Amino acid sequence: MSVDRLAPVLAHHIVNTLGWRTLRPLQNDAVEPLLAGDDAVLLAPTAGGKTEAAMFPLLTAMERGGWTGTSMLYVCPLKALLNNLTPRLETYAAWVGRSVAVWHGDVGASARRRTLREQPDVLLTTPESIEAMLVSTKVEHRRFFAGLRAIVVDEVHAFAGDDRGWHLLAVCERLTRIAGRPVQRVGLSATVGNPAELLTWLQGSGRGTRQAAVVAPPVSSSAAVDVELDHVGSVDNAATVLAALHRGEKRLVFCDSRALVEKLGAALRERGITTFLSHASLSVDERRRSEAAFSEARDCVIVSTSTLELGIDVGDLDRVVQINAPGSVASFLQRLGRSGRRAGSTRNCLFLALDERSLLWAAGLLRLWGTGYVEPVTPPPEPRHIVAQQLLARCLQEGAVGRALWAQEWNSLAPFDAGAEPIMAHLVAEGFVERDGELVLIGPRAEEKFGRRHFMGMTTVFTAPPQFTVIEGRREIGLADPSLLTDRVQGPRLLLLAGRSWRVTWIDWTRKRCFVEAVEHGGRARWHTGGVGGAGFALTRSVRAVLLGDDPHVRLTGRAQKVLADVRSAELSTVHPGGTVITARGADLRWWTWAGHRANATLAATLSELTDGVQRFDDVSIRLRNDLSVDEWRAGTVDAAQRLCLPEVDDRALEGLKFSEALPRRLAEATLAARLADLDRAADVLDEPVRFVRQ
Repeated sequence: MSVDRLAPVLAHHIVNTLGWRTLRPLQNDAVEPLLAGDDAVLLAPTAGGKTEAAMFPLLTAMERGGWTGTSMLYVCPLKALLNNLTPRLETYAAWVGRSVAVWHGDVGASARRRTLREQPDVLLTTPESIEAMLVSTKVEHRRFFAGLRAIVVDEVHAFAGDDRGWHLLAVCERLTRIAGRPVQRVGLSATVGNPAELLTWLQGSGRGTRQAAVVAPPVSSSAAVDVELDHVGSVDNAATVLAALHRGEKRLVFCDSRALVEKLGAALRERGITTFLSHASLSVDERRRSEAAFSEARDCVIVSTSTLELGIDVGDLDRVVQINAPGSVASFLQRLGRSGRRAGSTRNCLFLALDERSLLWAAGLLRLWGTGYVEPVTPPPEPRHIVAQQLLARCLQEGAVGRALWAQEWNSLAPFDAGAEPIMAHLVAEGFVERDGELVLIGPRAEEKFGRRHFMGMTTVFTAPPQFTVIEGRREIGLADPSLLTDRVQGPRLLLLAGRSWRVTWIDWTRKRCFVEAVEHGGRARWHTGGVGGAGFALTRSVRAVLLGDDPHVRLTGRAQKVLADVRSAELSTVHPGGTVITARGADLRWWTWAGHRANATLAATLSELTDGVQRFDDVSIRLRNDLSVDEWRAGTVDAAQRLCLPEVDDRALEGLKFSEALPRRLAEATLAARLADLDRAADVLDEPVRFVRQ
């Protein structure tokens, strides 16, 4: 039994303190590769014991190898997840006489000074906080990270799918150079469609040179799952259903936006339901109060965005409810896994669709889930803006970098290697960095653009839209979108935040603060979000399959069946089992590709001479010129698969790409265009037969 391979004191506490008779399959299978020092990705559903699968072998290696100093980093995507894990990891580390500390943006100065002074064996942190430590003049980073031996990346799939993943990889390479030795990398992930590729990505410059293992024991397919799809038609109806169903139970409700969380939370409270809220625009204290109260309560509801999708512990749940549908099967699996943890309970999820479109897309997602499909995690292509950020950060970290040596600072990991020379040349030309003989150092433009508050703008790779802090008395409630404070209104200006309505009493425009007092009702919620968005090819095609008559293998209420039948009848002309369809409805000529946002963006750019220049495409269709003839269509598409174009990029999209100003404009546009495109799927669609339907 693999527990016998662990440090004796750990094995003792696993059996006697935790009361475990055996390790779980993932924990058992992870012991050998992690003790051998292999890089690894550990895969298991939510609550599958991934944290213990990583920590028990690594704490054993720490003891046997006599690791000293801060020898392990435990990296998470969310500060709340770090806070949630800290007590558990402190307990495990204490069993072997080791210490744990946490470091992120909400940790106070005194706690940070203590961490620097006493150096924990395990540091729980985020990539952005590591970056801040590396560039800070208050942290002796070479001393602090000299003993580093292992990095555990929790929820690694959440990093790899966006630019935070590229930032994480670059920071890991810099830590490896400081430590002067290979650093073991262990990723923890829920189910993904391409675990081997995820592991290769995580290894960074060590890929192909270090032993690596995907540890993913088979998951029993016999476990009972109860999934139901209903159509309720409105937020008020959803609140009525939730208030009536499963009284006395603890229910976690997921919504796809902060505004919807607020509206549903307020509606539930109006019906006398004990309700807690969680989303990114609530204050830290407000979220902590909700999560703590929810973990202790029984007959209650917590309404959340994806902030509670990851491994934050909110106690023993009875029910999971999904309003409309998440954007991916992987996200649904995370949410489904929140339920069914108690012995004898069943994993469950109730979908409540607020409108016809949401019902259709929920059915498409559930159908796709039923096929066993899980999306692959794909890092965003061509992260040139992260390269620019890293070049600047490296200059800050060391004060100056050798002009001929900077490309080695990331251990020749592309795209941070010598291929970044055009970006470095641009940084020099624009004054972001300066050359001093054989050295490169931070320049005046970087100080002007990113230097406020000790270069804090350099430590995050996302651009957050400006928001106003909402304050009642001395209590911070959260953040409001500025458009709610500038819209023309008649009467008092009312906000909806933390599930309650507030009247604005005064706005401090300079400091971006908004003072409020509580009122009974009438508040509004709104947040503007950036990003490309849009559905992918697999999900969109699954929705098409539902329209063609393929039901998801879940329970559908009578209301859902009726509305789905109506939707199929209304969309009858847009789908055909033999290929794609072009319809003519008056002046609207539309190609129903059902190919997803990125493939349609690629097709619209490639066929620009055939398309309407106004609102040209969405997830499912492309608007064509209303005077387009069949012969013109055939002539314009005959060789289109061989000349596919990247989509166009507008200025608003560039503004959402942080550090884009540190790139030549053509490279910034090329970066975004590559991320908007799906060349392979666009080519597949062009190979399909097309039917013309006149109405």
